[in-house]
Amino acid sequence: MDPEVALRKIIHIDMDAFYASVEQRDDPSLRGKPLAVGGSRERGVVAAASYEARRFGVRSAMPSATARRLCPDLLFVKPRFEVYRAISEEIRAVFARHTAVIEPVALDEAYLDVTENLLGLPTATAVAKAIRAEILERTGLVASAGVSYNKFLAKVASDHRKPNALFVITPAMGPDFVAALPIGRFHGVGPVTEAKMKRLGIETGADLRAWTPERLRETFGSAGAYYHAVARGIDERPVRAHRVRKSIGAETTFSDDTAAFEVLAARLAPLFDKVWAAADAKGMRARTVTLKLKFSDFAQVTRARSLPVPVADRAGLERIGLDLLAGLFPLRRSARLIGVSLSGFAQDAPEAPLQLGLAL
Repeated sequence: MDPEVALRKIIHIDMDAFYASVEQRDDPSLRGKPLAVGGSRERGVVAAASYEARRFGVRSAMPSATARRLCPDLLFVKPRFEVYRAISEEIRAVFARHTAVIEPVALDEAYLDVTENLLGLPTATAVAKAIRAEILERTGLVASAGVSYNKFLAKVASDHRKPNALFVITPAMGPDFVAALPIGRFHGVGPVTEAKMKRLGIETGADLRAWTPERLRETFGSAGAYYHAVARGIDERPVRAHRVRKSIGAETTFSDDTAAFEVLAARLAPLFDKVWAAADAKGMRARTVTLKLKFSDFAQVTRARSLPVPVADRAGLERIGLDLLAGLFPLRRSARLIGVSLSGFAQDAPEAPLQLGLAL
């Protein structure tokens, strides 16, 4: 590992149960109660769950019907994304007081490189404490923070004692901390990979570390090199201050399945509006349009078309999207979800510069 890379000072900030916490902040009657943000109907999906709901096993991306079975007293509220986005901007303004090297991951999550912080605070830990206090003062919401010398460990640290936590993993701690870490808590190891690793006898970072790079590559493909590095506490990825958004998309789940072209086309119309408005607001133009259909048995299919030049306008997006839809007909089964996305944006992503500084 490059010794200079190890001297980065990285903070990972993650708002605690962000959407649900906003709803509980704004409606005191919801505080202390199991709450899900999302649709309560049979086809609804949980977008976020309060910590009171998580104790029952309710999680984001879970079907609402499943969540209700796990927690019969679960309260549902509709998401207010315009409110969440506005609060996210407030939070990012706090970040910007401390560093210009900010990599947003989602509305409620970001990496910050504070190797050289703008306020001259002595350590990254002091910066993290100040950021958490400012977020609480400005928004009334709680953020957890992880501080370390790379992105992987900063992310692990922010998750370590959530909610309302600040945890630091120093260079001296890193390798041993990772060795004892359960494999399911490795960022980048999802449920399917976790199950596969456990079948192969990989339960912890120490188990993963015992595998050779060649065996990891043969078993896990291109991800093998990443697993080999992070098992040793190594992650040389910089915080990217200007990440390119890889895609902009929208989708909708139906209350009733349908196989009718006219119905599906009508349900695409507001999605075209939403996707084009989002891309246009950012001045982004894309060459690839992708259509997604999910069927009643949860199988899904995608169709994409890439152009030699970017899609010119909303009408062009609609024309390509409907053409992709028509190419799937006749359908052999009914669809329960439809989505459309833009990708292949004409924009570059500069690397964040490497900086050196003080202790964590």
